[in-house]
Amino acid sequence: MRRMSFSMTEQQLLDGSKTVTRRLGWEYIQAGEQVLAVDRVMGLRKGERQRILGVIDVRSVRREPLDTITDDDVAREGFPGKSAGEFVSMFCKAMQCQPADPVTRIEFVFRRLQD
Repeated sequence: MRRMSFSMTEQQLLDGSKTVTRRLGWEYIQAGEQVLAVDRVMGLRKGERQRILGVIDVRSVRREPLDTITDDDVAREGFPGKSAGEFVSMFCKAMQCQPADPVTRIEFVFRRLQD
């Protein structure tokens, strides 16, 4: 099963406020797929392991320019207090991209794995 990092939005994923994510790449993912949600994928030091947060069940996928995000979708990204412009600025800074760059919008249902 593929793995997707939620290093920047782990708390939002775990508290249930995040039901949508935008990614550079991920063009190949399809509705109906399951993906392991992990704390991070890259930057692990020797001996460190990923922490599996749960599974996301992908409900819908579409490609769109980042700067077409709505305030409603910003809330679904887990940032209800931010405007669309603030989210785009934050995303571009973190991902080193431009506002009009295409992103993959992934809508999902998150479920924790049984302990």
